Amino acid sequence: MTARILVVDDIPANVKLLEVRLLAEYFEVLTASNGADALETCENGKVDVVLLDVMMPDMDGFEVCRRIKNDPATSHIPVVMITALDQVSDRIRGLEVGADDFLTKPVNDLQLMTRVKSLVRLKMLTDELRLRASTTRNIGIEELLSRSFAAADAVPKVLLVDERPSSSERMRKLLRGMAELDICPDPHAALFQAAETPYECVLVSTGFADFDPLRLCSQLRSLDRTRFMPIILLAEESEDERIIRGLELGINDYLMRPIDQQELTARLRTQVRRKRYNDQLRASVTETIEMAVTDGLTGLHNRRYLDSHLETLFDRAVARRRPLSLMITDLDRFKSINDTYGHDGGDDVLREFARRLRKNVRGIDLACRFGGEEFVVVMPDTEGHIAEKVAERIRAEIEREPFAIGHDGKSIPVTVSVGVSSLLKGLDTVEGLMKRADLALYEAKNGGRNRVVAKAA
Repeated sequence: MTARILVVDDIPANVKLLEVRLLAEYFEVLTASNGADALETCENGKVDVVLLDVMMPDMDGFEVCRRIKNDPATSHIPVVMITALDQVSDRIRGLEVGADDFLTKPVNDLQLMTRVKSLVRLKMLTDELRLRASTTRNIGIEELLSRSFAAADAVPKVLLVDERPSSSERMRKLLRGMAELDICPDPHAALFQAAETPYECVLVSTGFADFDPLRLCSQLRSLDRTRFMPIILLAEESEDERIIRGLELGINDYLMRPIDQQELTARLRTQVRRKRYNDQLRASVTETIEMAVTDGLTGLHNRRYLDSHLETLFDRAVARRRPLSLMITDLDRFKSINDTYGHDGGDDVLREFARRLRKNVRGIDLACRFGGEEFVVVMPDTEGHIAEKVAERIRAEIEREPFAIGHDGKSIPVTVSVGVSSLLKGLDTVEGLMKRADLALYEAKNGGRNRVVAKAA
């Protein structure tokens, strides 16, 4: 695993010590001796993790971290604060300004490396999501991510896995008002519960008599439904090796008993914030993909989707020797509707036509807006004569009931012409299928409109 690590400390010897340790693990190391240089490097360079000293002149580490996390362009960069101070209040202050972790000098090599590697993995995931979001939208990614989201301050739903009633009850008291807490004493049942419930974090205790808690952590990471769910391990002071192994397996954080309430809530808040950040990125990517293949006016698939999916349906029909039919519809004299009632009236007609079209085809049929007033329906496992009957039903449905336009209750008559084609036995192509339907539509239009014409060959 390679990554670019920024080490920030005003004491050269401390910088050199961390640099040597990181270079030995094949990380690329950048350095800064003050807060201003660190901020500039984060803004201008591709930084994966920041190791940030707290005690620095002019601008201390807390202020540097706050600025990194408050800037949408750098807020996704994980920050580990390193200090000689070993007070809970300092750790909490660091977490409250957005730090992802906190290490105390002298830094333990294993803890340092496992922390850095764990945060690099998270950063790689976030970077991939940011790249997808930014390349699928024309707006800037920073603008997208700097928006306020209604659920940002919502109380998180958390699962605690702990078989000891006294420990569970203490955790319930510590998180009262801070989280909606469910408790599951059985780790086997907890795996299914986590997979079926939208938790934003799982707290796993190490205090099981006959079960390895890291087994549950590994299982949570292996399931699709829980792969990105934050995991915090609740461990004892003597369990350093277990914690390090847990970090290697993919747990996000850990807390040592006895658990301090402020540190617990601060670390939980950090994990929930990062999960929501990445969830927003995933939602943006999903929404954008849907927008890319959906016609915004009618809600049907667009021509881009048709061009890619028709080939798949065609190849499947040929391989399985199954029938496939296709129809192209065209609203008659649609230009006169636009000229008479304006484009708003025309849009009303297109939306209502799409609604009726969707109502008259099956769920497995692919209905798309081809462009303008033309629509295409691809019908798998449908013989030509059946497709012709479906087309006639759609034509009659459109003619039977006038279309409402505007908000004044006005309605107008609309008719549609339809061309139908079906897959030929023997040699055939997608282009041939479309061409025959297009020729049939042309014949229907020239033959007086409001007609269905089928072309078998």
